[in-house]
Amino acid sequence: MEEKTVVKKNTTSNTKTEKSSNNPLYPWYGTVASLDGLEQGDFVFSCPILEPEFDSNKNEVTATYAEYNVVILSQSCDLVNNKLQNVLVCPFWELINMEAEYSWFKSKKNKEKLRRGTQPNYHLLNACDIPKFQFSHIIVDFRDVFSVPIEYMKQYARSEKKRLRLLPPYKEHLAQAFARFFMRDGLPIDIRPFD
Repeated sequence: MEEKTVVKKNTTSNTKTEKSSNNPLYPWYGTVASLDGLEQGDFVFSCPILEPEFDSNKNEVTATYAEYNVVILSQSCDLVNNKLQNVLVCPFWELINMEAEYSWFKSKKNKEKLRRGTQPNYHLLNACDIPKFQFSHIIVDFRDVFSVPIEYMKQYARSEKKRLRLLPPYKEHLAQAFARFFMRDGLPIDIRPFD
């Protein structure tokens, strides 16, 4: 069966949204013009991040420059209504690369944990088949959260012609997984298992 790229008018802007053909009824991904506003679920590739480092011996803070592929986690309503000074992002990696580097990701049992969402520090996203954005399954890592100044992020996101966007209901599912990770609570004494 030949896969087709579906082009659909986006109701929130005047740009056309190119959608992934892996499921034409509920596509996971779409593309938007770089001038479209930022939304939750937007992917930014090679995003410059400054990571602060504290040297306790010198009582000094320095920063390291790094580039990460990130997905935006800040709420779309806050981004659209200019209610934020910083955008919250998390890094992501292709599952195939994680398998090559860490044996944990090679296990079918652990991949199934990712797929079912029972490994709270990671969130698995489907593969993407949109030209120029193709990748295998990706893993969003909630353990590393970065804050990027919104004006800088807007400017950086405009540097590409198109931007990849995670579409509903998958971006809400990502946001829910992120919330579950941060609202975890460890009890000092748990209820004993039933015999």
